[in-house]
Amino acid sequence: MNKKTVMDVDVKGKRVLVRVDFNVPQDESGNITDDTRIRAALRTIQYLIEQRAKVILVSHLGRPKGVTDSLRMDPVAKRLSELLGKPVKKLDDVIGPDVESAVNAMSPGEVVLLENVRFYKEEEANDPEFAKKLASLADVYVNDAFGTAHRAHASTEGVAHYLPAVAGFLMQKEIDYLSKALADPERPFVAVLGGVKVSDKIKVIDNLLNKVDALLIGGAMTYTFLVCQGHKVGNSMVDEPGIELTEQALEKANKRGVELMLPVDTVEAELPADFDIRSGVPMDVRVVTVPTSAMLDGYRGLDIGPETIKLYSEKIKSAKTVVWNGPMGVFEDPRFAKGTLGIAEAMAECRGTTIVGGGDSAAAVEQMGFADRMSHVSTGGGASLEFLEGKALPGVVALNDK
Repeated sequence: MNKKTVMDVDVKGKRVLVRVDFNVPQDESGNITDDTRIRAALRTIQYLIEQRAKVILVSHLGRPKGVTDSLRMDPVAKRLSELLGKPVKKLDDVIGPDVESAVNAMSPGEVVLLENVRFYKEEEANDPEFAKKLASLADVYVNDAFGTAHRAHASTEGVAHYLPAVAGFLMQKEIDYLSKALADPERPFVAVLGGVKVSDKIKVIDNLLNKVDALLIGGAMTYTFLVCQGHKVGNSMVDEPGIELTEQALEKANKRGVELMLPVDTVEAELPADFDIRSGVPMDVRVVTVPTSAMLDGYRGLDIGPETIKLYSEKIKSAKTVVWNGPMGVFEDPRFAKGTLGIAEAMAECRGTTIVGGGDSAAAVEQMGFADRMSHVSTGGGASLEFLEGKALPGVVALNDK
């Protein structure tokens, strides 16, 4: 990575503003149900504590419209202090005289957490005055929030214009893994893509087709590809605007000699075309496994089948680099989770570099207990997707070059 990191600047005794991604899920009582993102930032925070820096953490939580009590950072501060084994003082604002005096009273090695930065509309507007006030709290800025690096917000991009700006350890790790996979992968290089719409993923598909040796398609995208090849897909979801894009992708893969693999069988359920899958598939519906060349009328494909799992697993296990983004089916339901589980198991057994690109795929490997067997599980869904598209991320671009 050609950006400076926290190791490249002197932070001893300095006030260091750290943008972290503590946007963690909570239950109705405000208890954190998954602290992965908090744990991911610990290395940077602990390093700064050891360097006797005054650590000022800033994050967003959810999508508040103004001040929202249920989205205050108090539960996050509590969990972080448990993980660090030391108190983390949570401040009740982001900028202003109270925050300034609390920061001025800090001792070296202390940690404070500012209130939810999205309580201010100026955050998402990347307001320069707001960014300047936030920057005035510190001597150095560290961005360790890869999950928000694709957003040009005040706390992710704006403050970098007013302070020495460097990457934290998590940001560095994310960029290093993803950059190497795209720029200089060990081959064979295999990408596995799931998800719903081809039109959402087409830029990723397009960029990866310039780089990979094989592209394995799963998820609801499958059925748009199958329609494009003249198959009937019953009531399966088809991304109409994506059909033309699919044709272009197949053409490009053919031209470039990339093996584009589609499922040969599918697990489908008897469901009407207008059924909202987010409401959960009723337990009494008929579920069958059929070849993708013989899908049934009145049924909807919801996972890749056992033959596909076998073919994809072999391809993954023989790869030297694998990038995976998007589940293979409706993995939240055990009846349609076997495809996603099969891909996770194959990646766990692969001896090459295995990268899981955030979002639902990261949640799936975490849930299935395979996260610690991957080379890298990204903490950023949208950010890793845009990185795979080949886009420059504003939160990274804004950091100082080495």
